[in-house]
Amino acid sequence: MRLYIVLALYFIVPLVIIISFCHSRKVRKIGTVLLTYAVGILMSLCGMCAFPEGSEVLASFHKWQGLLTSLSVPIAIPLMLFNCDFKLWTKALPRTVYALVSGILAVLIAIVSGYFVFRNHGIDEFPKVAAMMTGIYTGGTMNFNALGSSLGVDPSVMAIVLAFEMVLTTPYIFFIIGGGYKFFRRLLPAATEAQQSTVTETATTEIEAYGELVRKRNFFGLIKGLGLSLLCLAVGAGISLLLVGKINELIVILTITTLAIALSFSKKVRSLPNTFELGMVFILIFSIVVASMFDIHSVNTSSLLIGAFVGFVMIISAVLHLVFCRLLKVDGDLFTVGQVALLCSPPFVPPVVGAMGNKQVLISGIVIGLVGYAAGTYLGVIIYWLLSMA
Repeated sequence: MRLYIVLALYFIVPLVIIISFCHSRKVRKIGTVLLTYAVGILMSLCGMCAFPEGSEVLASFHKWQGLLTSLSVPIAIPLMLFNCDFKLWTKALPRTVYALVSGILAVLIAIVSGYFVFRNHGIDEFPKVAAMMTGIYTGGTMNFNALGSSLGVDPSVMAIVLAFEMVLTTPYIFFIIGGGYKFFRRLLPAATEAQQSTVTETATTEIEAYGELVRKRNFFGLIKGLGLSLLCLAVGAGISLLLVGKINELIVILTITTLAIALSFSKKVRSLPNTFELGMVFILIFSIVVASMFDIHSVNTSSLLIGAFVGFVMIISAVLHLVFCRLLKVDGDLFTVGQVALLCSPPFVPPVVGAMGNKQVLISGIVIGLVGYAAGTYLGVIIYWLLSMA
């Protein structure tokens, strides 16, 4: 009976969090992903997901977990990319390009240097951990989940990395929202009038508008989006079977990401309603399943070193990004939204923009985050291959 309760919670909890997100300002500040991971870890810590070793119930539970994790991310990625207008990148400001490129470069330098600092200390699956950290700090949880799933990372390792990432990144975001952006304004140049001009129609874009998912007028559009996403998944699976004779998750993820980006250039596909939010629902399901796999007994010297590595990457990448933006004369607000978009993904940009009271940088933050979504998986795979050979 407990098995079915846990499986039901995998679907109910994300829905409850989404409803709370729509009605609570506090929940919107925390974010749906962070809350979902927190609930999943609590489910694990309180023993809800603990079944007798070797039992049929445990075997069945693991099968369900594997099914949910292997399907949710590949379905979510195309849905989240369909609504992205990557052509807006050509309209964005040159300073936005500087903020994006310098931010990604800072993350890559921090990842590679951190790998060589910690590689002889016994961190489990270290090249894969580095790849996932590349994904999450250039595009957010979507890329982290995609890389973890495609590289076959142990779920407990994924949960540990996410737990430390949450513990370290959340205070940083609260620091920024609570007034830390003023500190960056002092360290970096002020924005010029020319730099503040943006694309008006995108400045009002609302991210994670979950209320639109239940609108009758959006129903058929969402069905079309889901159908296209499943088609991308089918093509990815077919290419994988042709190339290696089996389902290789890495090939599938890279294929569906490429197909989704290509389809997003179609106005008809891009205008499908709220596919981003529908994709986020699948991401939240994946998040709670993975977080519930967290095993407190797996917290050992290796896991603490993972925490040290995560902290190293976050601090070094932030400092380097700040230095690069200073040299490139990127203003403080643009640096701030760039940091948030890369470290936490686009949904975190609007709350920070609201706290700063500067809607002029909203589009820049969203564009940086969207390009991070598109590039993060590829960068993570490249980092994994390079570090595996080092």
